Amino acid sequence: MRKKMKSMVVTVLSLALTGAVLTGCGESSQSRQEIQQDIPGSGTEETQQETSAEVAGEETAEVETAEQPAQASEGYEDNFAVDREAAKEFAGKVKDAAAKKDLDALAGLTAFPVYVGLPDVGVVETKEDFLELGADTVFTDELLESIEKADIDNMQPSMAGFSVSDGGTANINFGVADGVLAINGINY
Repeated sequence: MRKKMKSMVVTVLSLALTGAVLTGCGESSQSRQEIQQDIPGSGTEETQQETSAEVAGEETAEVETAEQPAQASEGYEDNFAVDREAAKEFAGKVKDAAAKKDLDALAGLTAFPVYVGLPDVGVVETKEDFLELGADTVFTDELLESIEKADIDNMQPSMAGFSVSDGGTANINFGVADGVLAINGINY
């Protein structure tokens, strides 16, 4: 009986050791990313996604993002990684663009495609399409009033990002897109 137990223990330990070796749970100190950098053509995650899409015969869609604000060189991981001052600074740029009815400036702060909650608009795919809407269409009186009265000193992050608003339904939302802050929705 003891011999069978020892044999079973040895078998189980052998299987566990084999599993650890196969899954990479050994003592390698080189990270997966370092290994991929050493392999020619492996590239970044973005390159890998593009390659996967190309193999599948799909086109890759690029998302236009707003100009990169001053922040950590790696960018923001998510909305909760954005400090209060950075959120306030970006919201200030949104307020300035709205106050001047500067649609080009607002587009420069926007990640495309973007949701624009106007009748018969919905999702706007490109900056050019956004600019074609026209400042008078985008900057409604209700939106301008809400943005003007928005308190940007105490902005709190959420999964959806940050909202520049007086608390009503008209608002401009922004959050992290590809590591930078960018407008992701305009609601009326």
